[in-house]
Amino acid sequence: MNFLPKSISRLIDELSRLPGIGPKSAQRLVFHILKNSDTRIAELGEAVSKAKEGVLHCCECFCLTSEVPCSICDDEGRDRRMLCVVESTLDMLAIEKTGEFRGLYHVLQGKISPLDGVGPDDIRVAELFARITDEDSRFTEVILALNPDLEGDTTSLFLQKKLSVLLPTVEGQDKLQVSRIARGIPSGGNLEYTDDATLIRALSGRQMLSD
Repeated sequence: MNFLPKSISRLIDELSRLPGIGPKSAQRLVFHILKNSDTRIAELGEAVSKAKEGVLHCCECFCLTSEVPCSICDDEGRDRRMLCVVESTLDMLAIEKTGEFRGLYHVLQGKISPLDGVGPDDIRVAELFARITDEDSRFTEVILALNPDLEGDTTSLFLQKKLSVLLPTVEGQDKLQVSRIARGIPSGGNLEYTDDATLIRALSGRQMLSD
């Protein structure tokens, strides 16, 4: 029988719905919160309630940002010949943290998952192709940095096939290369939780998918 107050039980239930938070972890978090002062709890509640305020999607790479374009896309010091394709802003942050990649990004905001009813039209695939085929594009390499799970592999294969059709050699320009980060990341793993050394090895050992 649950003898806890309804307010506490509700908070435990809501927290346990978050990724990586089970019922026991949710309980520990709630009881830790209850140890804080009313002022601290109010500040936490306000931060949660206003978390989406001022959050935008970059008009170029589609990462979460507070300014458009984001600071990375707006940075003239970035290598605009390199485009790294990731699933989410979290994956983009994980790669940025290594300090090894100085190109641009494209955030798909998801991955192809037929079982979940998610197809190419449900993520930022069309926008990716538009960026690459734009007449002002300077990209010479597209790096597919998607998580090495079933959905990530499916998405990478789809993009690889489409890019090979969309990108014939243009006279006077370098032929675009398509690569994928090496399998330094374990199958089923997530970029978000991968350590810096593994990410660096994966980026350095990426494999070309087309010539």
